[in-house]
Amino acid sequence: MKRREQSQTEQLKQALAEREAQLQEARARLAAVEGSTSLQVGRALTAAAKRPGRSLVRLPRDLYRLWRRSGQTNHSERRRPANEPVRSFDAERQEARLLTGVVGGREDLLIAATVVGPAIQAAVDPYVRTVPLRPHDAQIVMDGVDVDLVLVSSSAAAPGSPWAHVGDPASADRTRALHWVLESAAARGIPAVLLDDAPAPPALRELGFDRVHRGDAGVPLHLFNPVAADLAPGPAAVYVRAVPDEPVPDVLADLGVRVVDADAADLPDALRAANVAVVPDASPDTDRLRRRAWACGARVVTHSPVPQPTGEDLAVSVPRLRAEEPTETEQRELLRRVFLDEATPVRLSSVLDGLDFASGTSGTDLPLRGRSVAVLADPAGEADADQLAADLLTARLRPAEVVVPGTAAKLPGVKRLRAEGVTVRTVRFSAPDTPEELTRDTARDGGDGHGGLSAQRWAALAERATSPWAHPWTRPLGDHRLVDLVCAAECSGADAVGTADTGADPDDPLANPGERGFFDRPTTGGQQYEFVSAITPELARTELLRRGWRPREWNRRGSRLLALGPDHGTGADPGDDGSSHTAAQTGAVG
Repeated sequence: MKRREQSQTEQLKQALAEREAQLQEARARLAAVEGSTSLQVGRALTAAAKRPGRSLVRLPRDLYRLWRRSGQTNHSERRRPANEPVRSFDAERQEARLLTGVVGGREDLLIAATVVGPAIQAAVDPYVRTVPLRPHDAQIVMDGVDVDLVLVSSSAAAPGSPWAHVGDPASADRTRALHWVLESAAARGIPAVLLDDAPAPPALRELGFDRVHRGDAGVPLHLFNPVAADLAPGPAAVYVRAVPDEPVPDVLADLGVRVVDADAADLPDALRAANVAVVPDASPDTDRLRRRAWACGARVVTHSPVPQPTGEDLAVSVPRLRAEEPTETEQRELLRRVFLDEATPVRLSSVLDGLDFASGTSGTDLPLRGRSVAVLADPAGEADADQLAADLLTARLRPAEVVVPGTAAKLPGVKRLRAEGVTVRTVRFSAPDTPEELTRDTARDGGDGHGGLSAQRWAALAERATSPWAHPWTRPLGDHRLVDLVCAAECSGADAVGTADTGADPDDPLANPGERGFFDRPTTGGQQYEFVSAITPELARTELLRRGWRPREWNRRGSRLLALGPDHGTGADPGDDGSSHTAAQTGAVG
């Protein structure tokens, strides 16, 4: 591996390790010289010359003994000391990060030095550990920390930002500071990426980036989502202006449509409150605004400043669409599309794919690793195992791993999963749960089944999993349920997602007679995204399942629980603009 320039801390530690190795080598050579026959013969001749009397008499005997020993190898004497192994670069850089103050991040997140606009910073914060650079301290920070990536966005050059007009000859100081950052990154083998998300001086793209991506960081679902749509106040229609102070079309002003700028802080709330969003058709931000409106559950109508010969007028389409809420099926399908294709983790993974990261970099496959799901299953027989394989292999979001008891590893369905490339892990149990034990545990725990041997088995399965999320499989999910669960968790930041608890009497052992206790999903109402105090969990953080707590205790122990409503089917695929209505598909004229 090529030697790279490192930070000051790494350089000092590497120099110390090299000096130790040189000292050990010098000691070994000195011991070899002192034990050599030539040195011992020279010492004997020198002693005889200094004391000719007695030493000359003993000289022949000493030389004869040296001659006899010269043909023998004694491995037990003066063995050459082995050099202590120099610590690996991976361990050195993790220790250096602690010493240089990059704390608070997780090992599975990339650490990026960022020169980005506020929108990009807010989008990547949950998925990348960022170290912001400013023109006056860029060199100091780059010298003092060890990062995996340099991330720059064109929006950082916007007027009013610390890096305003970077790349412009008139801002030579900022351009020189960023150029030094990129040169330092190149010397240390750190890739540099430019997100070309806004107009910027052309010279910015020529500063020496490893990759220039045309576009932004995708849709940040932790900001744009329909989770709190019923709590967002505002009218049912919103006009999103791509340019501030742009005149509002007269027809929209007459309809009382709310006006919000594309870069406004309250844009997510405005889109959540609206049933329909009107976006300009000829703007470079049209696609970006359309995806954000989809994620918030709003239909999209494009507005062209030039009248079109076909299409429904805004005065007709907007009142008609805002009078009716988008269907749950339509919202789910639009959100799935954004989650799978346009969300920030997907966009970052695509941008970073193929870059030459330094050895020892953790999390190069992130941020998609945060979506990894381990399916915990305890199939009762071949039929259950076959059903498990058929369910998981047809899901739109394939699990990263499946954890089953050791006795189920040889079932045909589990073998099929392994043959299809799914990682299968096994757990050895002393004895399986019997139906009588499961029924007794359910009754003892007030109908949630989280006690006795059953709870221990589920916790043991979760202990074997390595993914951040776990799904306890008890029955077929369908094609979309798993992707909906993971999407809901990413949108809300919840610790567990499932169906709302039915509130059955905990003293009634027949209230939840499921064979697998609290992981059986009862039929619930039509809530879609609602934080509640108790759920029947379908997806939970693996660490939470490992604790072995009853789900009714999770909320009292500080966990955030999100109830996800049922999926009523895929229905018709919405149009490209997010509306199943012909008028919204064809657009409208002003």
